[in-house]
Amino acid sequence: LNSFAARTNTCGELRSAHVGREVTLCGWIQYQRQGLFLVLRDFQGLTQIIIPQDEAHSHVRKLLSNAPVESVVRVTGIVASRPPGQENPKMPTGDIEVKVETAEILNSCKKLPFEIKDFIKKSEALRMQYRYLDLRSSQLQHNLRLRSQVVMRMREYLCNLHGFVDVETPTLFKRTPGGAKEFLVPSREVGKFYSLPQSPQQFKQLLMVGGLDRYFQVARCYRDEGSRPDRQPEFTQVTNIEMSFVDQAGIQRLVEGLLQYSWPEERGPITTPFPSMTYEEALADYGTDKPDTRFGMKIVDVSNAFRRSDIGFVQNALSYPRGTAKAIRIPQGARYLKNKNLESLKEAAKSQFDQEIVDIICMPDGSLKSVLTKFLGEEQQSELIRALDVQVDDVILLAAGDHKRVCSALGSLRLGSADLLEAAGMVLRDPTALHFLWVVDFPLFLPKEENPAELESAHHPFTAPHPSDTSLLYSDPTKVRSQHYDLVLNGNEIGGGSIRIHSAEQQRFVLEQVLKEDSEVLSHLLEALEFGAPPHGGIALGLDRLISLIVGSPSIRDVIAFPKSFKGRDLMANAPDYVTPEELEPYHIHVSWPVAETEAKKN
Repeated sequence: LNSFAARTNTCGELRSAHVGREVTLCGWIQYQRQGLFLVLRDFQGLTQIIIPQDEAHSHVRKLLSNAPVESVVRVTGIVASRPPGQENPKMPTGDIEVKVETAEILNSCKKLPFEIKDFIKKSEALRMQYRYLDLRSSQLQHNLRLRSQVVMRMREYLCNLHGFVDVETPTLFKRTPGGAKEFLVPSREVGKFYSLPQSPQQFKQLLMVGGLDRYFQVARCYRDEGSRPDRQPEFTQVTNIEMSFVDQAGIQRLVEGLLQYSWPEERGPITTPFPSMTYEEALADYGTDKPDTRFGMKIVDVSNAFRRSDIGFVQNALSYPRGTAKAIRIPQGARYLKNKNLESLKEAAKSQFDQEIVDIICMPDGSLKSVLTKFLGEEQQSELIRALDVQVDDVILLAAGDHKRVCSALGSLRLGSADLLEAAGMVLRDPTALHFLWVVDFPLFLPKEENPAELESAHHPFTAPHPSDTSLLYSDPTKVRSQHYDLVLNGNEIGGGSIRIHSAEQQRFVLEQVLKEDSEVLSHLLEALEFGAPPHGGIALGLDRLISLIVGSPSIRDVIAFPKSFKGRDLMANAPDYVTPEELEPYHIHVSWPVAETEAKKN
């Protein structure tokens, strides 16, 4: 560690075996007490430094006693055992201390905007404004070093064990139809723009046409979307993978082995193969395409219990082809949740999904209490209790309507209920458990929200149809399943991929006839597919999200060195920023400034 540094050791490596040795340490002053001792910190740990009190070392005492916290110093001294009873078992270096002979202030620190201690709460904005200080915290140091180790192991697995080629693809590209919004980059040609790629999707397919057979890249990707705790305008796809002559099962086996090989030992072993579930099963049982299978509370179809009831809204729902009545059971909900909690859940379903929810409570005598009870006979109530395995103090949340809307609403309430139960003290989801899951057989196309008569790709236009549904592509594309697969961990999507269309004719049909897109934009790809493109497929894992799950962070900002804010701004450098008209002139861009913006620009 110290072959190229002006120090003999790091602050985290000295032990009793070093007693009597002269050492030189460099680091930051983390703590200083009354001119008697200080704690020196570097990337590897902490060491207690004893400040000399004798007159011969008065200049050293004065130097270190007056140095502000977080100043950078170099000290040379003798390693000594701590006096009996003063050992610190919580510190790896807690058995020793260094008695200083000489010291040098390498750089003094001015007054800090916040204390650099993990237990001191700082606002998100302040942390990002002074990110270089926030990076000194032990948690961020751990996160970034673990991230580096995981990526290194992934490279070893792919390149050394499986013959993959690491290829860098361009950052400046052209706009792609469909998918997420892209960042545009002006060029010096009038009216022409590059775009920053959402992913290297087309390039990696072209590499397969080029015969590379096995490609991967730690790829930077860009999407001009709102920032959320699990989203950034720029992010990293680790192991952006593409393989020739492969099927869905082959990709899945590769990724399972990759994660097993690179997974940190302290998080426990990974068991493979991962279980698999179809999109329809995930929607029906969990109300989402990324189910958290660490806990139950599955959605249950209770249509039969209500078919002979006189409940108008339920009967109306069941009269439609996709109509259904479904419910979830909140275990011990009457004990752990308050009325306002249940009301907030019902309001959320109404506002987000336009879905009415009715709550039913199982009383101590085993009877059901609800506005619906008087419309249900004893036999129907018993059937409902059996279907949901209802126990005393359980709460049932019932919904009736369109299958997809009902499932989506109940899936959201399932997660919301779990949050409320855990906040009230129930242990429901084991934070140390690793529930990996493949979700497969997604629809290839979905109706557009703004115009349901038109279709859009469920993922991207290069995904191949399911082999069993190929004929439906030309007769009824709404019923076509795709060869897309998502990898889910504890309810979080950490990766997604597909087998690609390798026929130029089929790709052109999808673009022009199904999606009604101008295929000319993708003429380079279509032409490449005509020159002997092999069957191929791939996947990409989201590095930021994966690492955040490994370290247990709720936000990916805690595993990125320099993240953007919720609004996509760099609060440290204040980007994006204004540029002058002179700088815009070569790009043939003229900005019409609103009055408010003009005033802000002046200030």
